[in-house]
Amino acid sequence: MDKVFVINAGTPYAFAKGDLNRSLHDTALSLLTGAGYQVRSTHLTEGYREEEEVAKFLWADAIIYQMPAWWMGAPWPLKKYIDEVFTVGHGQLFADDGRSAANPALGYGTGGLLQGRKYMISSTWNAPRHAFEAKDDFFEGKGIDAVYFPFHKAHELIGLQALPTFACFDVVKNPEYEHDLQRYKRHLEQVFNTR
Repeated sequence: MDKVFVINAGTPYAFAKGDLNRSLHDTALSLLTGAGYQVRSTHLTEGYREEEEVAKFLWADAIIYQMPAWWMGAPWPLKKYIDEVFTVGHGQLFADDGRSAANPALGYGTGGLLQGRKYMISSTWNAPRHAFEAKDDFFEGKGIDAVYFPFHKAHELIGLQALPTFACFDVVKNPEYEHDLQRYKRHLEQVFNTR
C-alpha cells in the first residue's frame, strides 16, 4: 500500500464542531506522508465532485474513513457521499452485483472491481468501550465492527477488504483526546507498517 486516500466525514452539529475528527484526519495525513506514502484527502464539509472522488478510489491502495458515529453508524453526509460516488462509479468501482442470468441465486456481492485494495474505519463515539465489549451492555458484546456491518458489506461489494477498525470511545462524557491521538498513531504505525 503506497497510496492512501483519507476521507474526513467529521461534520459539525449541535455541541460538536468536528475538531476531534479533524485532528485524527490530520494525524493520519501527517504520519503517512512522513512515512513516504502518497496521500490524498477529501473533507466532506468542503464539498466534492463525484467523478473526482471515483478517481481517488481508483488511485488509492487504501482508503481511511474518519467519521463520528451518528445514531449507531456513519453520519448522513458520509452515507450520501457513498451513495453518490459509488453510483457514479458503476463500471469503474464495480461491474455489477456479481450474479449471472444463468444462476441468479448465486454470486451476489462478487462484482467489485477494487480487488486487492483495502479500507479502514476510524470513528469517534460517545459510547464507552464497555458498551461494545460486555455481553450485558448495550451492544451485547458484539464489538464495534458489528455496528458497521452494512458499511463493511457496501465496501466488500466494490471489492475492498477491511483493515482493523480504530475507535475513540466516550468522547463527550469522558474524553481522553491526547491518549486517543497517541493510540491512533500506534494503530496507523501497525496497520501501515510505518515504524
